[in-house]
Amino acid sequence: MSAAPQATEFAPGLLIQRLSPPLRLSSFKAIAFDMDSTLINIECIDEIADAAGKKAEVAAITEAAMRGEITDFKDSLRRRVALLKGVPAEALQTVYEQRLKLNPGAPELVNAAKAAGLHTLLVSGGFTFFADRVKARLGMHEAHSNVLGIEGGLLTGEVIGEIVDGEAKRQHLLALCARLGCAPSQAIAVGDGANDLPMMGEAGLSVAYHAKPKVREQAMVAINEGGLDRLLSVMV
Repeated sequence: MSAAPQATEFAPGLLIQRLSPPLRLSSFKAIAFDMDSTLINIECIDEIADAAGKKAEVAAITEAAMRGEITDFKDSLRRRVALLKGVPAEALQTVYEQRLKLNPGAPELVNAAKAAGLHTLLVSGGFTFFADRVKARLGMHEAHSNVLGIEGGLLTGEVIGEIVDGEAKRQHLLALCARLGCAPSQAIAVGDGANDLPMMGEAGLSVAYHAKPKVREQAMVAINEGGLDRLLSVMV
């Protein structure tokens, strides 16, 4: 995706570039969402780090990665997770229960997509503990994310298996389209950070939600105010 020279303000806080609304939601076959700061209100890793008294240190790496200043997401994730070594695993449940909230409009957009026949995909550089619960809470079809190592009730400071980074998000979207028998142009991708750009670049409709400047510039729709369901205002 190349950046558009300018955007049209479709409504306050809702920018459109390189497309002419209205679009038909039922023309699409799949919709893929990032999780942290897109479907939910927090960056889970930052909140887990808070339990270890290392939130500022971890959050600084998270911000740099999401802005695209750290280009190796896998390395940035390993560095952040290493700082979590020794945190009690019960901190994950505490974060989920006390800090994690769905972002405004998330249920409405997911439900509208399902009602229109779209397959819903959550694909996250975050962790399965949260992604699986958010998937179930929203009634989404599938979720892919990273597995935190836990031994003796404590986080090991390691990620188990392959890391879901920007390229993995792109591959998950393409694999889903292949399974559905549709072209990537019939998919919607929604995200906020630099590691969402690869999947957004494949999708027929890319949506930036309260996103970093680099992502807003390259998305076809940028929701800068209000909830995720504002995307429905450009749909019929």
